[in-house]
Amino acid sequence: MADTPLLKLGTRRSPLAMAQAEEARARLCAAHGWPEEAIELVPVVASGDKVQDRPLADIGGKALWTRELDGWLHEGRIDAAVHSLKDVETVRPDFLAIAAVLPRADKRDVLIGAASLAALPQGAVIGTSAPRRAAQALHARPDCRVVTFRGNVATRLAKLAAGEADATFLAAAGLHRLGENGTGHPLDTAHWLPAPAQGAIAVECRSDDARVRALLAAIDHGPSRAEAMAERALLAALGGSCHSAIAVLCDLADEALTMRAALFSPDGAERVEGAVTFPVHDGEGPARLAADLLARATPGIARHFGGQP
Repeated sequence: MADTPLLKLGTRRSPLAMAQAEEARARLCAAHGWPEEAIELVPVVASGDKVQDRPLADIGGKALWTRELDGWLHEGRIDAAVHSLKDVETVRPDFLAIAAVLPRADKRDVLIGAASLAALPQGAVIGTSAPRRAAQALHARPDCRVVTFRGNVATRLAKLAAGEADATFLAAAGLHRLGENGTGHPLDTAHWLPAPAQGAIAVECRSDDARVRALLAAIDHGPSRAEAMAERALLAALGGSCHSAIAVLCDLADEALTMRAALFSPDGAERVEGAVTFPVHDGEGPARLAADLLARATPGIARHFGGQP
């Protein structure tokens, strides 16, 4: 093996992002019969990791997770970038392509601090900066109060332990990837829906880089791509922003996708839900569900949708 790596994979420097990049590297090495040193991990501190005291939606949204890595890809400093797909903006620059989606992990949210939302004490303080989680929590427990809670997994768990909130939410997939399987209580998706593409890891590269696209294609997991891209298509069709409370879950079975989604007003008081089943290759299925949801949405919900995704 030459000293020069065959691929340079960019990643955020957080422990979870590094774990996800390690998984991507391991899958690539297994697929191509390479030793680990064939792929160099190139970490960056993302803008979203630098500012922890304000909600992401108030300081630039999801672009703060991708900006630096997008720039490095554009400059050719890295060949590909590994992302949590739920943190990637719905509309991406034309020079980029999602070349691989890894096998999707547990899609559920986990509640930490109580066995269930119902078990929280009256007036409990819930820590989250995600509009979806805040709205769903307030819909179920309007007596509770939501406070801003940002940071990586360890930071948020430390804030909870310090008493800054009574409970918080984390993605089951992230906890699993960090070896924290026994932490908290997974929330039943019959009553609590996750974020679009939750649990999916994406690997992006330059769209005109045929060599890298071919290498990454070897680890693309078709079923996971179908589910995650359908959920992202719903987000795009809704015209939601990082302030919009959107929850969605898509499951693939027998070449058909079943999608359930709910939209909320920010305070959780108003909710509209719907479901649709469509063939996996029907690209219009998510848009049909979006149109149905928007047609039935209350003004308090609708005003937060229909803009630029």
